[in-house]
Amino acid sequence: MTARTSNDTAREIPEATVARLPVYLRALSTLSEAGTTVCSSEDLAAAAGVNSAKLRKDLSYLGSYGTRGVGYDVDYLRYQIAREMGATRDWPVVIVGIGNLGHALANYSGFRSRGFRVVALLDADGQRHGEVVAGVVVRAFDDLRSIVREHGVAIGVIATPAAAAQDVADQMVDAGITSILNFAPTVLSVGPHVAVSKVDLSKELQVLAYHEQRKATQEPA
Repeated sequence: MTARTSNDTAREIPEATVARLPVYLRALSTLSEAGTTVCSSEDLAAAAGVNSAKLRKDLSYLGSYGTRGVGYDVDYLRYQIAREMGATRDWPVVIVGIGNLGHALANYSGFRSRGFRVVALLDADGQRHGEVVAGVVVRAFDDLRSIVREHGVAIGVIATPAAAAQDVADQMVDAGITSILNFAPTVLSVGPHVAVSKVDLSKELQVLAYHEQRKATQEPA
C-alpha cells in the first residue's frame, strides 16, 4: 500500500464521490466491528450498496490503498477515508432553532461519534433560554458571533422554520461560519465561499410516496 503523492493530494474529488465516502466509511466500520480485517472491492461494494467498479473509481481519487489479489486493509482504509473527510479531528458545531427537530439533532449521538461536537444551541425564543438539552444550555441567537469566535465554529446547523432560515444563514455567514447544514424547507442564498447541504425530509417522503403510488397502479386489479 502506498500513501498519496502531493499531486494526488491536489487532485479534485468529484462531488458525487464525496457524497459516497460517508457510505464507504460506515460500511468499513461495520466490517471492522464484525472482525473483518481485509476485504475485497466486491465485498466492500456490496456492504456499501454500490457496484465494485464505481467503488474502485471512487477510491482511486484517494490514492492506492488496496493490494492487488489481497484487497483492502479495513482499518487502514477506514482511517484514510476518515482523514480525507476531516473526521479524524474535532469539529465544533452550533445548532440554531431548538424546536422538536433541534431537540432531536442535539440529542443525536452520531455527531460525537463522527467527530462533531455541539458547542452551542441557539434560539430566538426567550422562553427557551436556559433550557438544557443533551447537556448544553440553550442561549440567545444574539450570542452567535461570540460563540463562533470563542470556539472557532465553521459549521452551523439550521433547524428553524423556513421564514427565519435565510436571516439565520446571513448572520451565520457574517459571524464567520463557512459550512451550513440546512433542515429548513427553503433554498438558501449564500456566497460562493459557503458550502450548503440541504436535508429535506418531506421531499424524501414524497419520493417514497411516488414509488408506492407507482407500485399501486401497476398491481393487477
